[in-house]
Amino acid sequence: MKLRNALPLAILVSIGISAGQSVAATTKPAADTTKAVPAKPKAAQTKARSAPATPAKPAAGATRSASAKASPSKAASAKTTAKKGSVKASARAKQAQARKVAIESRELNHYSVDREGNPLLRSSAVLVQDQVSGEVLFEKNSAAVVPIASITKLMTAMVALDAKPNLHETLSIGEDDVDALKGTRSRLAVGTRLSREDMLRLALMSSENRAASALSRHYPGGSAAFIEAMNRKARELGLTDTRFFDPTGLNSSNVSSARDLCKMVAAAADYPLIRDFSTMAEYTVTISGRPREFHNTNALVRSPDWDIAVSKTGYISEAGRCLVMQARLNDKPVIIVLLDSWGKFTRIGDANRIKRWMESARSSPRSSS
Repeated sequence: MKLRNALPLAILVSIGISAGQSVAATTKPAADTTKAVPAKPKAAQTKARSAPATPAKPAAGATRSASAKASPSKAASAKTTAKKGSVKASARAKQAQARKVAIESRELNHYSVDREGNPLLRSSAVLVQDQVSGEVLFEKNSAAVVPIASITKLMTAMVALDAKPNLHETLSIGEDDVDALKGTRSRLAVGTRLSREDMLRLALMSSENRAASALSRHYPGGSAAFIEAMNRKARELGLTDTRFFDPTGLNSSNVSSARDLCKMVAAAADYPLIRDFSTMAEYTVTISGRPREFHNTNALVRSPDWDIAVSKTGYISEAGRCLVMQARLNDKPVIIVLLDSWGKFTRIGDANRIKRWMESARSSPRSSS
C-alpha cells in the first residue's frame, strides 16, 4: 500500500520537474539582435540632466542670412561714428581757421594812435619819409643799427646792374650758391641754368638766395670783388651805418639803420629794372624743361589799394621780419622802412596802418621814441 502510493508521487515529481523545465524553455524570450546599451551610472545620469541643452546648429544658409542682416546694422553704426568724428574734426579745423583769421585781421587791420596822434606800430625800427621833400613823417628807433636780412638784395641788384652786364648771358647755380650758413631751401637746384635777367628778377621778387649768390659769383673778379663793390656803393650813397658781408642777407653781419635804408631805397628807385622786378606779382620761368611759377614775397604788390614802385622783404631770426617800399601815398612818393617786426603779418599790418594814418590827413613831422 505504501509502495503503491509512493510511486505515483515520484512519478509526479519527475513529471513536474520536466514540465517546469518545458514551460521555462517555452517562455524564454528570443535572443535580441540589437546590441544592448549598458545603463549609465547614476552620477553620469545626474550630470546629463543638469547640463543645459545644446542648441541645434543652424543650417549654413540660415547663418549667412543672419550675418547678412546684422552686417548692415554694424556698417551703419561704423558709418555714423566716422561721420561724427569727421564733423568734430571739421569743427575744430574751422575754429582754428577762425582764430587764425582773427589774429591776421588784428595784425593787418587794427589801427590806433597815441596821445600825439602817431600810429602805434609793432615794428621795432621805423622810418616814413616824403621822398620829394626829404621830410621825415614818422620815425621810431630810426638810428638803430640792426641786421637787415634780404633787404640786402636791393644793393646786390644795384651793384650787378652797375657793371653793365649782358642780361641775356646764361648763369648757372653751383655748389657755392647753396646756403651752408642757415641751410635754407631753394627751388633752384644745383645745375639750374637761367639768364642773368631771370636770376636778378627771382632775387628781387621771390628773394631767391641762390640767384643772388650766382649774380655775385659771375661778377668780374668773383664774389669777393662783388662784396667789396657793395660796400663801396654804400659809402658813395652816404650809408654810414651799413656793412655787407654777403650778397643774400643770410649773414646777420649785414647791418644798416632805417635812416640808411631810406637812402638805399631811394637810390634803388632810380633803376627801372629794380622797380619792375621788385614789384612783379608773379613770374613763370622754365627750369629743366618745366615751367615753375614764382611769387612776390610782399603780398601788398597784389593789392589794388597800393601803388608800389620799389619793394623788398627780408627775414632771418636775427633780423625779424623786414619790409622796405617806395609807394605813392597822398599823391606823393613816400619811402617806408619797417625793421624787426615780431609777427608774421605785422610788417604788412604796419604798412597798412601807416597808409591809413597818412590818408587821415594827420601826417606831420613827428617822432616816437
